[in-house]
Amino acid sequence: MKKIFALIIVLVLVSPVCASQKFIQTAGRNNLGDFAPDFARYNDDILFGEVWSKNDELSLHDRSMITISALMGAGILDSSFNAHLVMGKKHGITKQEITEIITHLAFYTGWPKAWAAFGMAKEVWNDNENQEGKTEMSDKEKYQSTIFFPIGEPNVNFAKYFIGNSYLASVSLNQVGIFNVTFEPGCRNNWHIHHAKEGGGQILICVGGRGYYQEWGKDPIEMTPGKCVNIPAGVKHWHGAAKDSWFSHLAVEVPGTETSNEWLEPVSDEEYLRLK
Repeated sequence: MKKIFALIIVLVLVSPVCASQKFIQTAGRNNLGDFAPDFARYNDDILFGEVWSKNDELSLHDRSMITISALMGAGILDSSFNAHLVMGKKHGITKQEITEIITHLAFYTGWPKAWAAFGMAKEVWNDNENQEGKTEMSDKEKYQSTIFFPIGEPNVNFAKYFIGNSYLASVSLNQVGIFNVTFEPGCRNNWHIHHAKEGGGQILICVGGRGYYQEWGKDPIEMTPGKCVNIPAGVKHWHGAAKDSWFSHLAVEVPGTETSNEWLEPVSDEEYLRLK
């Protein structure tokens, strides 16, 4: 139990990399780059590149909720409000949450504003509605409903070290980096090693689905919710989802000196397909 509560996470190189990961926005330059270049830069690099990317105190989910509430309160129910609704959904705001937010705000900002906001929110959260009027959730959305932590955004910075798609969500950047790493079925990262002069290594705690962890020369370990593995520095290993299941783990980078990560060869299909 001490191992589980000691920390909680990072993926393969989490803390130093993810802490500097930026929210990428190009709307300012795309729409106003020629006409108002300074405003475009403030929008893309400062507002989104710095303020939205500062996730140590507020998650993207929370920032979206705050922004939607502020825009509705100000009566700004135009295309920018719709864009933030779409963004909020991507950041994990559920249909139940957005309806509760708008209902609550209706009493403070005005009933007509709530009607207008609901009209736009209904379109965003019912975009997968089928002909019978029932919402069909994607496999990713269905999996998200089974786990506590958000799936997060595509893990684009490290996509070249993965086979398949993975996602990353910040849980905490204070004291130690804590991230929820999610793998789609069949996704796994390359063999890799966490190096450190002293300390270092990593702790993985499964929080959803089913996957595997394997050290070089050893049998793979099946990872199911609650399973925890400790990875000492210098150990060659990989981790990822089972062929038929999504998989999420919290990753904790153990503090150390002169830490680094070495990415190695992919896990071959022959190795991976032997797993059940």
